Amino acid sequence: MGLRANPTQRQRRLGAELRRLRESSGMSAAEAGSFAGLGQAHMSHIETGRTAIPEAKLRALTTAYGCMDEPLVDALVAMGQATGKGWWLDFRESLDASAIDLAELEATASAHRTFQWVYVPGLLQTPEYMYALMRAGEPDASPAELDRGVEFRQRRQAVLVGDSPPIYHAVIHEAALHMQFVGAEVMRRQIEHLVEMARHPHVRIQILPFAAPAYPARFGTPFVFFESPVPALGTVYVEHPVSSPFLADQEHLTQFAEALDRLSTVALPPLEPQPESKFSAKKDSLGLVQHLLYIL
Repeated sequence: MGLRANPTQRQRRLGAELRRLRESSGMSAAEAGSFAGLGQAHMSHIETGRTAIPEAKLRALTTAYGCMDEPLVDALVAMGQATGKGWWLDFRESLDASAIDLAELEATASAHRTFQWVYVPGLLQTPEYMYALMRAGEPDASPAELDRGVEFRQRRQAVLVGDSPPIYHAVIHEAALHMQFVGAEVMRRQIEHLVEMARHPHVRIQILPFAAPAYPARFGTPFVFFESPVPALGTVYVEHPVSSPFLADQEHLTQFAEALDRLSTVALPPLEPQPESKFSAKKDSLGLVQHLLYIL
């Protein structure tokens, strides 16, 4: 089997977790390779995600590393056996690898927790809003490229309305609802869409108002925390155009999880749509978006 030239995020993560377990055990790559009947170079390729590892050898290695966490080992086996084949492969030629990795991660996570302070989160955007955002951000893109980008984002959104959807929690800064790169009617429909999405029992949307007493996040960039049924396999996706957008070490996972908890605490209570005949007078997320709809 040839080496992978461009391993996916899932493949790199599997290798990184195996390397973490090996290093925690004190075994060298040569010792681990010898135990599993693999050469040191082969072990290096496994730990960088450049080649696959059979289930039997993976389980043998985790046993040698002293890992007694059966759910973690089973999750690693599942990562290794996953084909990565999904609708997102239709976009490989038109989008960069991190976008494809993001779609696969969204499809497999048990929960999405996100903070956005400039734009409405991608999975909650209307097509009109998407197009306006992409056109403003990529002025040299052709109409066909913009349409392709909108189509990709719409396909990603299906994860929230399909069978067994993940838990979705978004904290959105009020600033995102005042941006004028879209017209008033587009923004009105976008805000109305947020209210409709909040009707889903697995969707929780909070607004962080300008009047919030503090901005507790240490990070000045939007991010998504993807939770896994095995907590150690959570992943943070950071919207950054330069460095790797995926973070998986435990220190970062803890930092971002704590930031989300603080943001959720100071944000307004979640959107809880009322029957159409009722109006919310409470100081909560619904009351704020109703005010924004009034002044648009």
